[in-house]
This record gives sequence, C-alpha cells and structure tokens, in this order.
Amino acid sequence: MKKTIFTVLAMCFIFTAVSAQENEPNPTMGFSKWQVRLRAIAIVPNESATIPVIGGDVQISNAYVPELDFTYFFNKNLAAELILATSKHDVKAISTAAGDIPLGDVWLLPPTLTLQYHFDGDVVHPYFGAGLNYTLFYNESAGPVADRVSYDNALGFAFQMGFDIDLNDIWFINIDAKYLLLNTDATVNATSALGATVVADVDINPFIAGIGFGMRF
Repeated sequence: MKKTIFTVLAMCFIFTAVSAQENEPNPTMGFSKWQVRLRAIAIVPNESATIPVIGGDVQISNAYVPELDFTYFFNKNLAAELILATSKHDVKAISTAAGDIPLGDVWLLPPTLTLQYHFDGDVVHPYFGAGLNYTLFYNESAGPVADRVSYDNALGFAFQMGFDIDLNDIWFINIDAKYLLLNTDATVNATSALGATVVADVDINPFIAGIGFGMRF
C-alpha cells in the first residue's frame, strides 16, 4: 500500500509542478486550463497466459466501476490527463492439466497518465492520447485450491480516444475508450493441492469504455 500511495502522489505532483507557474486565471486565453471528469467505465480484459508445467490459459472477469480523471491544458489543444480508478477481478486458470482452477480475486489500481491532442469544435471536441500506466495489484485472495497467489506490479502503455459534448461553457458529457498493454507475472503457490508452485506469464490488456460528465474550471 505504501507503493500505491507513493505512485499516486508522484503522478499528482507532475500536474502540480506543471501548473505552478500559471496559477492566476487569464480571461484572454480562450480556454479553460483544467477539466475534471467522473465516468462510469466497463473494463474488459483481453487476457491470455503462458502457464508452464500444467499448461492451459487464464480467464479474468470484467469489472464495472467509477473512474475519476483530471486534465491540464498546456494550450487549447495539448493536454495531459491523470486517470484514477480501482477494480476487482475474479481469476481462473482454465483448460490446464489439472482442469479449471479458480484462483480467487484481485484488486487492481492502475493510475494512468496520458498526453492528449484535442481537436477544435463548436460543440463536439474529439481527442486522442497515449501514455503510461502503472498497475498495482493488491488484496489478492487465493481461492479454494491455491495456498497463495501474488502478482507483480507492472508498467505498460495506454492508448486513448474520445470526445466531449458541450452542455454549456462549464459542463459537458464525455465518452471515452482506452486500451492498456498490461502484462504481469502471477505466482501460484499450490503446494497443498498440487504439490507445486507455478509462475505464469499473464497478458491482461484491458479495453476500457466509459461515459460520464465533466466540468471545466
């Protein structure tokens, strides 16, 4: 959890440092420097795994959670966005030599920072972005078979596209899609049941779709 707090604070510090020199509002700029959005998101893993010894694959459940993000505009088109959410997923090893093995569940905290380009528009404002994601795994449960399951925290790439639809000068609707390239090593200690500890190379690679409201200030 200390690593979680450090990571979130470090990424927030980036935003603070970038804007520290320009705290005073400037009505002549023609754009709002900050946006905040609250989205409802669906997280759909595109999972696969390489599992030595027992073979098989992995199955990871979808998740539906809220997401909060903060966007800072360097100018009217170029911005950086910090995305915060956490989700819980059920995990199962499937089609192994020992059959299907439930591996409990795990929580993911994947703070993501993207650099975005926003296109000009009167009411609809499309954008696309790319950046980095650092996923922290926590509160793992092992399920009924394994003695313990752990996951390595992982750094990956994030790709993003979406658009804002103005309701007025302050409020807007947001529709957003992201794809994360996320890989981790999962260590399954199943000594009691199977007499072995297995380390699997797992690709999660989630597609994330969201809709919500935003505010400019």
